[in-house]
Amino acid sequence: MTMPSIRPSRFAFLMLLVASGAACAEEEAPPPEKPLWELGIGAGVAAFPHYPGSDQTRAWVFPFPYVIYRGKFLRADRDGVRGQLLATDRVNFNISVLGSLPVSSRDDNARAGMPDLKPTIEIGPSVEVHLWRTPSRDMLLDLRMPLRLGITLESSPKTVGWQFEPNLNLDLVDVAGVSGLRVGMFAGPMFANGHYSDHYYTVAPQYATPGRPAFQASGGYSGAQALVSMSRRFSHYWVGAFMRYANLAGASFADSPLVRQKSVLSGGVALAWVFGQSSKTVASDE
Repeated sequence: MTMPSIRPSRFAFLMLLVASGAACAEEEAPPPEKPLWELGIGAGVAAFPHYPGSDQTRAWVFPFPYVIYRGKFLRADRDGVRGQLLATDRVNFNISVLGSLPVSSRDDNARAGMPDLKPTIEIGPSVEVHLWRTPSRDMLLDLRMPLRLGITLESSPKTVGWQFEPNLNLDLVDVAGVSGLRVGMFAGPMFANGHYSDHYYTVAPQYATPGRPAFQASGGYSGAQALVSMSRRFSHYWVGAFMRYANLAGASFADSPLVRQKSVLSGGVALAWVFGQSSKTVASDE
């Protein structure tokens, strides 16, 4: 999905949203009180390509701990695990953490004979700017700007470069008046430095074949992405689902022979049993 340029009318609309958010700040309801922590266990199934651009998909069935922590500095919720360095009414500074699963070249046709892709953890700072929200706080629009460094998870860890994914994020709470029903959407471009693109998309001369010519990946624009998620919290259960679409057209590495398809779709569903929560509550939009 290619991201449209911002025409003057759209820019004016965004500025209107920012202005209206500032204007109604005094009338906003305070964030609702929620347990400091919640604990449970769940299982999910997800399907996604081996790596962005792969034409092979795998499905994973996995157990997971359901952990929600709404601490002043440490947060664990649907947006992942992050450290909150600074929070104001308009801006949050966080530490963002993500990860990727390994890819065995024996199981991937495009990478046959090449080194395996190790699992990685990606960590780095993220700035969140609160652009607009309704007085009842049931609709929230943020600009999020995470910058993360990838590090392989192995006996001798190596860095694999930086990725920057600015996006507009819209959260809808208690959708259609249904308590606990939450919908989230975000969209934005992706950028990576040369080291990151090289890790996934370079074909060194020694791994070149008649059907896979040598290719040196470079940094820059890495495509665009959009995600929609839905979840609902019941008294002792939580259920969630997501669908993510990415388009690599125009990416700096789009001509790599390892990019077999430029449209990438992934999704998953999960169910968790929540068996404990704290009696202490804190104000939170999450």
